[in-house]
Amino acid sequence: MSGESLNGYYFEDLSVGQSAIFGKTVTEADIVAFAGVSGDFNPVHLNEEWAKETRFKGRIAHGMLSAAYISNVLGMKLPGPGSIYVSQMLKFKAPVRIGDTVVTRVEVTSLVPDKKFAVIKTTCSVGGKAVIEGEATMLVPSKP
Repeated sequence: MSGESLNGYYFEDLSVGQSAIFGKTVTEADIVAFAGVSGDFNPVHLNEEWAKETRFKGRIAHGMLSAAYISNVLGMKLPGPGSIYVSQMLKFKAPVRIGDTVVTRVEVTSLVPDKKFAVIKTTCSVGGKAVIEGEATMLVPSKP
C-alpha cells in the first residue's frame, strides 16, 4: 500500500463541529439489491401498483437504505476506517423515492475522552428537506 494508512481520524484529531457529507441518487437497482440483501420485500418498496394504494401514492425506498448512507460517511469519511458504531438513533421524517438524491451529513457534536466516543449528528436530506434525523455514537481509536 506504499505507506498509505487504512485508518480514518484518530480520536485526538476530532473536534466538535467537524463534518462530512456523501450524496447518492437512489436507483431501482439500489432498491432491488437492498431488498435482496436485507430480506425486506415489502411491496411498498417493490410493487408500484400496490404502493399506489398507500398513503405514499407510489413506491418508496427502504428507510434503512438511506440510513446505510450514514454508515458510509461514518465508516469511510468521519471518523472513518477504524471507528466502530456503538449506537444509532434514527427518526424517519419523509419518504425517499427512486431518482431522489440523498445527501447525508454528519457532524461531531461532542466528544467523550474517557471512552473515546464521538457523538455525531446524522442527517439525510432530499432537496434540502430532512428525510432522516438522528444521532450516532462512534468508538474512535486513539493514536498509536
